[in-house]
Amino acid sequence: MSDKLNIEDFLEPVDKRIFSHDEYYKDGQIEKKIEIYDESFPDLFDADIVLVGCNEERGNGIKLSSYTTNTIRSEFYKLFYWHTDVKLADIGDIKPGAALADTYAALKTVIKEVTGIGKTIVIIGGSHDLTLAQYYANADNKKIIEATCVDALIDLDIESSQRSNNFLMEMLTGEPNYIRHYNHIGFQSYYVHPRMLETMDKLRFDCFRVGSVKENIEEMEPVIRNSNLFSFDVSAIANAFFPANAISPNGFNGEEACMLMRYTGLSHNINTIGIYGYNASNDRDNLSAKQIAHMLWYLLDGRSKGRREADLEERESFLEYHTAFAEVETTFLQSKKTKRWWMQLPDKKYIACSYKDYLLASSNEIPERWLRAQERV
Repeated sequence: MSDKLNIEDFLEPVDKRIFSHDEYYKDGQIEKKIEIYDESFPDLFDADIVLVGCNEERGNGIKLSSYTTNTIRSEFYKLFYWHTDVKLADIGDIKPGAALADTYAALKTVIKEVTGIGKTIVIIGGSHDLTLAQYYANADNKKIIEATCVDALIDLDIESSQRSNNFLMEMLTGEPNYIRHYNHIGFQSYYVHPRMLETMDKLRFDCFRVGSVKENIEEMEPVIRNSNLFSFDVSAIANAFFPANAISPNGFNGEEACMLMRYTGLSHNINTIGIYGYNASNDRDNLSAKQIAHMLWYLLDGRSKGRREADLEERESFLEYHTAFAEVETTFLQSKKTKRWWMQLPDKKYIACSYKDYLLASSNEIPERWLRAQERV
């Protein structure tokens, strides 16, 4: 494939030490099915999801590591490959740049090339500020996007010297700006200054506390479905379920993290996904690497299920409900295939929503999701 010539110079092949024992992997496991850049670069033409590693942690004040991504790979490759309709490729690791900005540039270039041929790219390893490469890959194309981050913290700490603690300031307020809307899932209030939340609210961005998300996690599916960029900082997972997380004893459990990744796979809009913040040296028995591997598996599960969804223009595939609230007439659509919901805004565009939004509208109450969307308009 000619597209590979544009990115191969930025990449290092997957470390062959992962495959040092032939008996390590069995027939039916992912390692036997994924196209891997070890000796030759894979043809990405048939791939649906392309995996790339990035061991860049200087944005978190940590020297470059060499084994974080391969620790994740070794656990992911062991899992059994259930979703044969989702084709996978692993194009190795981003070569570290002389400076942090050089790594950003290399990762951005790889993301642009892979998404430019219609593939979804998943970045593993590195610190959370690598989300900037995801953002600028879209900004370079002047594409206005909706972004979602999962994180225990809100990385707007301008007093911090570490890029991973303040990269959101550049992403959300830089000019020209290509963020139409931003969602933050799973913040832990005791780590977030109240004024930070006030700032986010003034910008009409949506922030969801970890407790409220855990109580009603299915409400995050429409949030994620509307997004184009998805970034997951593993600090959002409680230490008991992710030993490498030294930030908090509280947060999402392993199943909830997998569910959020499944919602990501279900979205037709998302084409860049990052799982950041894993430090293999803090892990125990590779349990955190296993957790990320399971999250990747559920991403595949979501992508496989999402293939069933019809386009909104195919109205015969949807149930249509007409209702009115606060003297506003609107239409709700429910997919016959996946049971998911959409609601129409006054400009006739549809946004993802939930059954709860439909029930509120049917009771003549204005759904919060509808109101926030209108405020942004």
